[in-house]
Amino acid sequence: MDLVIRDVRVVDGSGSASYRADVAVDGGRIAAVVREGGGDRPTARRVLDAGGLALSPGFIDMHAHSDLALLRDPRHEAKAAQGVTLEVIGQDGLSYAPVDDRTLAEVRAQITGWNGDGSDIDFSWRSVGEYLDRLDHGFGGDGIAVNAAYLIPQGTVRMLAVGWDDRPATPAETERMKELVAEGMAQGAVGMSSGLTYTPGMYASDAELTELCRVVGEHGGYYCPHHRSYGAGALRAYEEMVDLTREARCPLHLAHATMNFGVNEGRAPELLALLDAALAGGADISLDTYPYTPGCTTLVAMLPSWASEGGPEAILARLRDGAAAERIRLAMEVEGADGCHGVPIEWDTIEISGVSDPALGRFVGKTVARSAAENGEQPWATARRLLIEDRLGSTILQHVGHEENVRQIMRHRVHTGGSDGILQGAKPHPRAYGTFPQYLGRYVRELGVLSLEECVAHLTSRPAARLRLSDRGLVRTGYRADLVLFDPAEVAAGSTFEAPKSLPTGIPYVLIDGRFVMEDGRRTDVLAGRTVRRAPTA
Repeated sequence: MDLVIRDVRVVDGSGSASYRADVAVDGGRIAAVVREGGGDRPTARRVLDAGGLALSPGFIDMHAHSDLALLRDPRHEAKAAQGVTLEVIGQDGLSYAPVDDRTLAEVRAQITGWNGDGSDIDFSWRSVGEYLDRLDHGFGGDGIAVNAAYLIPQGTVRMLAVGWDDRPATPAETERMKELVAEGMAQGAVGMSSGLTYTPGMYASDAELTELCRVVGEHGGYYCPHHRSYGAGALRAYEEMVDLTREARCPLHLAHATMNFGVNEGRAPELLALLDAALAGGADISLDTYPYTPGCTTLVAMLPSWASEGGPEAILARLRDGAAAERIRLAMEVEGADGCHGVPIEWDTIEISGVSDPALGRFVGKTVARSAAENGEQPWATARRLLIEDRLGSTILQHVGHEENVRQIMRHRVHTGGSDGILQGAKPHPRAYGTFPQYLGRYVRELGVLSLEECVAHLTSRPAARLRLSDRGLVRTGYRADLVLFDPAEVAAGSTFEAPKSLPTGIPYVLIDGRFVMEDGRRTDVLAGRTVRRAPTA
């Protein structure tokens, strides 16, 4: 054998009680799991004494924004140090494949706040398959830090086939979008995502989305929507996605399934009742959340959708125009823009977490309201100037969540973990570096919201089942040796809102494909990550 992990507490991902065992690894797979007193102990070229540690399957981040970070940073400690061995990227309907030259330039500009402008990336791909190949051959052909699965971004697909117009797609455009989705699925995508508060994906009707979801379902994938509202219309938006995917016969995975803003305080039971009724009726539904109350997105995402029609340059033109800018302000501050989930914006909840232009760094770490007060002006004047000067590249934390909603939703039987981690900016959301140890440390050990065994199942076997991975997510003989060794008594998120890029503690070892990517708490130079592609349907 290559490795034996001796006398370890196995939390196997099934949710069943943990047990003591020796676990042997050989050729990138789990070769044997010998329970204490269960027979001859395996031997290997290397023996690692677990010393009171727990062993679990590698954690699966069901909602990641590492689309360019995986090609930019070979270490990728933000995820590797958390025990993440697989990330699902292509989220919220906006990513970099499939594209043509025009669409690539537009999407790069639109999500600069998520991933940077990409000026350091060689965008040699255009199709989904070419992007996945690029990941597999990253860093001189050695691979990437952790494994990655990809969702076809519906907003990018609409950008490519329809453009930025707020109108129904023509029959020919709908057929083109269906072809693009089918091609992406055939090339290995695991499903399709949407960002239905982001343009241009939000311009799609339910009928259009249903047609695309039919294709996804026929190819064995799932639909992962950031739905139309997490605020004033949240419950109706969830119901819309349930109904749409039921008609399309497509599995549904609800992205960052939160209930935010004052209008939804204490309303998590209503969401869970809606999901329970759908599950009882035979629906195939799962969801992910992050264990924090604030959200994170771009400042431009707060604008009303009509202000974003035409793309980034059209947005900037409207912001520079005094009359158009006043219309935007009224929509945001008085009416409740759809970009802000139908709720009038509260500038004291909008904290700037990152800027693309370093000269604007004075805004980072402050709310828009605070910066406005320091400048002796109204908040919209500050926000407008920042949007223009940073060319829409600013990211924000939005402090609108409710702790009890977070706790109730994470207990649900179809819940999984997703960081929604945006790695850009000087002060990103700490969830990017801390989601998984935050679950294990705060919500298991400190608060007892979940048992250790149940929490590990949420982070491993449940997401593996959603992704239809038959050899990941459990500590079982024959399964891939994507494994995490952590100390249940010490594991904790090091990242905080004050120091969000701090690494976690209590996770000394992480293996991908049987190779140590974290050893003795330090990142090795191993690049064991590869793309995880949906197997072609028969």
